[in-house]
Amino acid sequence: MILSPNDIILFQGDSVTDCERDRINSKDLGYGYPKLIADYIAKNHPKLNLTIYNRGISGNRACDLRMRWQRDCIDLKPTIVSILIGINDVWRRYDANHETSAASYESSYRKILQKIKDNLNAKIIMMEPFVNPFPDDRKQWREDLNPKLEVVHKLADEFGAILIPLDKIFAQAYPTKPADYYAYDGVHPTMAGHELIAQNWLKIIKN
Repeated sequence: MILSPNDIILFQGDSVTDCERDRINSKDLGYGYPKLIADYIAKNHPKLNLTIYNRGISGNRACDLRMRWQRDCIDLKPTIVSILIGINDVWRRYDANHETSAASYESSYRKILQKIKDNLNAKIIMMEPFVNPFPDDRKQWREDLNPKLEVVHKLADEFGAILIPLDKIFAQAYPTKPADYYAYDGVHPTMAGHELIAQNWLKIIKN
């Protein structure tokens, strides 16, 4: 397991991470996978005495993380940074005609990773953004998402990050259940979807 006593874990990203967390309570984790992970660790490894933050913000793209990275990452001094970002970089192309190129996505992502390397002695966990093929219009998103997945893999390798292939994990799980079982709109996880993320996050860090 990569966790050590007194680690500070930071979960970062968009609405998939945010999950209606209370902005006033800095320790609130929302209802999604960060809370499931925190509850599991607290129950099974209480002596680790971890501090866990959720700073996901609904609607964020990679460029938004870059703009708030000092305040919402570096200043918190995390020892583990878990990042899930990119689906809004895809989505805005289709609902607002606001395209984020793979190169622009890579530039913003690279800057936040470099800032971690320059300022923190932190382990980095990068999770693939994902989309399930439901409703049907989500299928066309694949042409925009796939190049961004390549960016995530490239940067994870370059920065020595732990990679969790969520898009692949959801793709394998999707056919076994009803279309909206893991994500009610192809993007936002149901509780079953959050459980799937949490289980794979915990499995990766254990190994």
